[in-house]
Amino acid sequence: MNSGPVLRIEGIARSFGATRALDGVSLELLPGEVHALIGENGAGKSTLMKILSGELAPDRGTMELRGREFRPADPFQARKQGIVLIHQELSLCPHLTVAENILLGMEPGRRGLLDRQAMRRRAREVLDPFRHPELSPDRRVGELPLPAQQVVEIGRALAARTAILLMDEPTSSLSQEDARALFSLIRRLKQEQVSLIYISHFLEEVRQVADRCTVLRDGRSVLTAPLAEISDEAIIARMVGREIAQLFPSRQTPDWGKAVLSVRELRAPPLLKNAGFELHAGEILGIAGLAGSGRTELLRTLFGLLPAAGGRVILGDGTEAPVRQTPADRLRQGFGYLSEDRKEEGLLLPMPIADNVTLTRSRCYARMGWLDLERRKEQAARWMERLGVRAQSPDEPAGRLSGGNQQKVSLARLLHQEADILLLDEPTRGVDIGSKAWVYETIAGCAARGKGVLLVSSYLPELFGMCHRMAVMSRGRLGPVRAAGEWTPESLLQAAIAGPES
Repeated sequence: MNSGPVLRIEGIARSFGATRALDGVSLELLPGEVHALIGENGAGKSTLMKILSGELAPDRGTMELRGREFRPADPFQARKQGIVLIHQELSLCPHLTVAENILLGMEPGRRGLLDRQAMRRRAREVLDPFRHPELSPDRRVGELPLPAQQVVEIGRALAARTAILLMDEPTSSLSQEDARALFSLIRRLKQEQVSLIYISHFLEEVRQVADRCTVLRDGRSVLTAPLAEISDEAIIARMVGREIAQLFPSRQTPDWGKAVLSVRELRAPPLLKNAGFELHAGEILGIAGLAGSGRTELLRTLFGLLPAAGGRVILGDGTEAPVRQTPADRLRQGFGYLSEDRKEEGLLLPMPIADNVTLTRSRCYARMGWLDLERRKEQAARWMERLGVRAQSPDEPAGRLSGGNQQKVSLARLLHQEADILLLDEPTRGVDIGSKAWVYETIAGCAARGKGVLLVSSYLPELFGMCHRMAVMSRGRLGPVRAAGEWTPESLLQAAIAGPES
């Protein structure tokens, strides 16, 4: 590895009105280095990536690329100079094909005409390491599930044959197999002297691929060090300005006397073939499984977002609810749902935080048929304070918030709704460690108040740290529910791969 930096940034600052997103960030990136950028949501990581990729201009500070001043006017200019950003939030064109998205702006031509055969070949080249069965170059991106779309986003950056890759949570929607393929690809890029700045909230993931790290806190760089020379505890302490002795809250054994939800032979082909379980008051029941196993489809079918083909759903009072219901019906029955896809389903991003928090339960601020908007704002402000949402006011659009703060707003909606049955799909995806602790405390608090929590997660430490019992979804079938202590990471993964017990 060469000693001279390929990229040097010094004292970068950027404000949005009264909000100071960056307040003096410095960083050096070496040729062939993977440099991890670590920090809580709102620390300024994504803002820095947008400045480097030309999406934003800094208010002050200097940037040098290969020893020359670097100040791109737009992403196209940054790409021409060899810097490409892979966004955390997907920026694909759903109406275009996989190949058209990957080579957008780089389309090969022959005699003034688009060479579609060359497009397909190049798309297959960049997708080949992932071996993803759904990723045909001719398939429209809007038809793909979220993990496959994330692979397309990564492929688009790889197709540019860039010298510096900026990766903002690239594995947030990937399966474990796709993540391993990405890590292998990163190691190959390092050998080719491609440099990477890598953002991730998973420290174990960072240690697999990165050489050094820079920690941001409150818009400032507070630490740069080789990862081999610093502990996770020291990194976390610098991230949050305090030590986190225990990420997961202590679990209380719930009273198993009452089931708030009983599900029997629930089916929604082709991905959900058979699922049955009981969820008790005060219980956190974890659902594990590989991407595409039917975990998400189970929650969506329960909430009425997918039509059920059969089965039974019995509520806590013993009444049997029709298996095919609308989300509005489920809301009235006490269900609350947190989608894995914040951007498309979880929030109304252009709308104020206050609307997002209160939209599923507006009667509590209605008077004589009229909505009291000031009261709505006060209620939202209380939830924002309780969950530590960083925002200027409840009137701020949800789309302006960082990913972790957006997730807190989504949880605030469920708490405001006073749902008795919480269906949580990847509740900490794209959330930093400090915010994860807030989310975990909130979920545990819901269970302690007698609510039933059905938790889908791809992150095994989260399942083992939070859940009282767990079951594994494999090939659309849910296996037996067992106490968390009866599982190991190895047995859980084996059940996910081998399929549920008959």
